[in-house]
Amino acid sequence: VQIVESGGGLVQAGGSLRLSCAVSGFTSDDIAIGWFRQAPGKEREVLSCISSSDDTTQYADSVKGRFTISSDNAKNTVYLQIDSLKREDTAVYYCAARSETLVCTVVAGAALSWYDYWGQGTQVTVSS
Repeated sequence: VQIVESGGGLVQAGGSLRLSCAVSGFTSDDIAIGWFRQAPGKEREVLSCISSSDDTTQYADSVKGRFTISSDNAKNTVYLQIDSLKREDTAVYYCAARSETLVCTVVAGAALSWYDYWGQGTQVTVSS
């Protein structure tokens, strides 16, 4: 199993960014993908998730309206679009996966242990 995030970088506040999460090596077609982030000195927080079975999406309350998760199943890639970037969005963004499931979760706390496979993360830095 391999999970690779990309698309991070240095962006100005107010701008947009699309992060990618490429997954491979799963034998099951029913996979849940979650996006997380961890800012310096803070705990890792769950942002959004998507279920490959029916493309159902969920968002943490803190990111509703600015973050959009989507997937391209043909490319085995999940995206996280972030609009109206703020300095507080500065963090390392991680992608995580769980296989053989029809659902995904963004329940704070529980989500961290629910996903089994993690990528290395991609840094997003927002400047003012």
